[in-house]
Parts: sequence; structure tokens; C-alpha cells
Amino acid sequence: MARKISMKQAVNEALDQAMAADPTVICMGEDIVGGAGGNGEMDAWGGVLGVTKGLYAKHPKQMMDTPLSESAYIGAAIGAAACGMRPVAELMFIDFMGVCFDQIFNQAAKFKYMFGGKAETPVVIRCMVGAGFRAAAQHSQMLTPLFAHIPGLKVVCPSNAYDTKGLLIQSIRDNDPVIFCEHKNLYAHECEVPEASYTIPFGEANIVREGKHCTIVTYGLMVHRSLDAAAVLAKEGVEVEIVDLRTLSPLDMDTVLESVTKTGRLVCVDEASPRCNIATDISAQVCMHAFGALKAQIEMVTPPHTPVPFSPVLEDMYIPSAAQIATAVRKTIKGSK
Repeated sequence: MARKISMKQAVNEALDQAMAADPTVICMGEDIVGGAGGNGEMDAWGGVLGVTKGLYAKHPKQMMDTPLSESAYIGAAIGAAACGMRPVAELMFIDFMGVCFDQIFNQAAKFKYMFGGKAETPVVIRCMVGAGFRAAAQHSQMLTPLFAHIPGLKVVCPSNAYDTKGLLIQSIRDNDPVIFCEHKNLYAHECEVPEASYTIPFGEANIVREGKHCTIVTYGLMVHRSLDAAAVLAKEGVEVEIVDLRTLSPLDMDTVLESVTKTGRLVCVDEASPRCNIATDISAQVCMHAFGALKAQIEMVTPPHTPVPFSPVLEDMYIPSAAQIATAVRKTIKGSK
């Protein structure tokens, strides 16, 4: 039976159910236990935003606080995965990947290839992504394209609590390394989520709104900005179809191409920096495989090619808005052949 919970609760519940079902599933990261088990148990932090709060009391042998050294514990998680465990390591902010990127893209991503398919690395690296939290340039980036670029990694970025729970459980059960990206500005977003454990397959995009005039392809927070834009456009008689990618690697181009073939127009929305991001990838593939179906040029809505500002006013201007998305859709309608 479904009830409404937040994305933050969905992550907690997925980890709880995964650890209860499989003793090889372990969680490690900075302050994910936060002193629980000692005199300060009631004040246990549960990670920087309290996502893992309460899990230590249920699974004390499967929860591990780590030193403030991403290179150490991400490397340890990858090594544990190669030795039969199923670690879930919390990188906290995706921005911190710089100090442990070698372990991820040169080791974990390549083990299966380099050892003839005999080595498996079932590790999940959870990380917060995205701007809008007033956390400045070093804690606000959408670095999903950097991981999607690497063969051997699977990259997930859900837009709601239902997808979060199903995709996280799927990630933990998967035998390949998975980068699981959680948009910090969606942690409070609620929707209906079943209490029972379930999975959502990788590489299956979700059409969150059907339409006939233009396709919007996006993921994460931008799904909600696109839905807001669609509501405005509907009042103008323009019905857009919104494709939520859910996973960026593997990428469900079949659903994208099918939608673009139907609508004849495409707007790609991506919170990542505009150079070599997911929007540019989608645009290029549509041009290669469905160019004849296009009735207008492709539009992309992205932030400027700058670091994320700390100023609240500038940060709000930096993040793609519903108004910008609606303007891009109107441009494709106006520019139709």
C-alpha cells in the first residue's frame, strides 16, 4: 500500500530494507552514524542532512563512520565490493569526487573489462548534486556528465521519491559500480511510495507528461521545472511531452527518439554546465537518428558556463527556470518548418 513520503525518507527506507535483506550490504561515509552507539546516540547526525538517521540502531554491524578522507573510504568501498561485499558509500557532495576520482574511473569502472569479465564491483556511491541550496560553488555542482562519460559506470539521477527508492534498491543489487545522484533540493519532495521493497530497471526513461507539440528531455530537479513550464504552456494551447531520463548511463534513447518523432520538436533541459553535458549528448543523438522528424531547431536550456554563485539572487538566476523552459518551447513552435 502506497503512502506519501519524501525523497529523503525514500533513501533511508531503501537502505534499511537492503541491509535487512542482505548482510553483505554495508553503508559507509562521513557522519552517517554520527556518534550513535555512544553517549550521544539520540543526537546522531545521520549524514550532513540526516538522511541515514536512525539506521545505526537497526543495523549496527552494517553502518560505518569514516575519516574525513574520500580517497580512503571510497577506495575501501571499491575494494570491499571486489571482495564480495555490497557497499553503499556516501560521497556527501558530488563536488568532492576530485579527491577520489582515480579510484572510481580508473579502478572500479575498469575492473570487469581488465579482468575479462570475471571481476565484479557491486558498489554504490551516493552523492548530493545540484544548486539552489545556498551552498556556494564547491557544494552545488551538477557533475553528472563527468560520470556518464566513463565506460563501466552506471549513473542514476531520480526526480521523485518513488523512483529514488526503486532505483536505489536496483543499484544496490546491481553488480556494476553505480553513481547514485540525489538532488538536495528534492529531499523534501513527497509522492506515493509503496512500503514493500521494489526495483526499477536501469535504462528506462519515464514519460511524466504526454503531449503532441514538443518534447522536453530532462532529469532530476529540472523535471519539476519542466512540469511547471508545461502547466503555463497548456493555458496557451501548447501540450508538451516530458521525458524523465531517470538514468543517464545507460541512457534510454529509444523513448527519446519515439517522443521526438511524434512531436517533431525537442527542448533539452540540463542543470549541468552547458559544455559537453547531457543536453548536448541528447541533442547530438537526435540529430543523428531523427533529424528528418524535426520541424524546428533543437533548443537547450542550461545554466551559464560559470561556477555556481553564492549570492541567492545570482544563484536563482543561474538555475534554469520554468520561464526559460517555456520560452524555449515557444521558440521551437514559432520556428517550425
